[in-house]
Amino acid sequence: MEDSISKDKKMAIGIMGGTFDPIHYGHLVTAEAARCGFHLDQVIFVPSGRPPHKKVQDITPTEHRYHMTALAVATNPFFHVSRVELDRPGYSYAVDTVAAFLDQYGQDIDLYFITGADAILEIITWKNVKFLMEQCRFIAATRPGFHLQEANHLPQEFLKKIIFMEVPALAISSTDIRQRVMDKRPIKYLLPEAVEQYILDNKLYHP
Repeated sequence: MEDSISKDKKMAIGIMGGTFDPIHYGHLVTAEAARCGFHLDQVIFVPSGRPPHKKVQDITPTEHRYHMTALAVATNPFFHVSRVELDRPGYSYAVDTVAAFLDQYGQDIDLYFITGADAILEIITWKNVKFLMEQCRFIAATRPGFHLQEANHLPQEFLKKIIFMEVPALAISSTDIRQRVMDKRPIKYLLPEAVEQYILDNKLYHP
């Protein structure tokens, strides 16, 4: 009986999107909490190639962000990194990424898009958001102190597909880490040692 149930169970995949500039423990804790909380078979980290909401000169080159992400997830067998947005020309839209995973794995999978609550609050501005809502559920990671009332402006049919998940480690931010490097302040214990060393070796985030 158990064998037949396991065969019929859909594969559940989490898509963890972000610029990861740099990736830090807040991202990793979020991904692991989502994996365990929603019984995901794997979480695929997708570094954004060219985010439509950011200027190219404001983000670190793609290959650095890809390598830092790969270093960060290397010790977790359930975590993987995809180049799908890095190798795709033009702006990086979530709808194109979701469509790419559906093409790769087929329609018979459960997709969960993991991102920050700040991004979710702007989801009505995302490209082809109705398609996204039809194809996957959203896990919105929130910092302590976030109030669900902040999402009241979203349509009810959207809210039905969004799960808010509090992650204390999200008090860590990539912006703060970049500023710390510029100010020559420590970043140890905010991100994996391998990522810290990569930043130092490649002199990232220096003035």
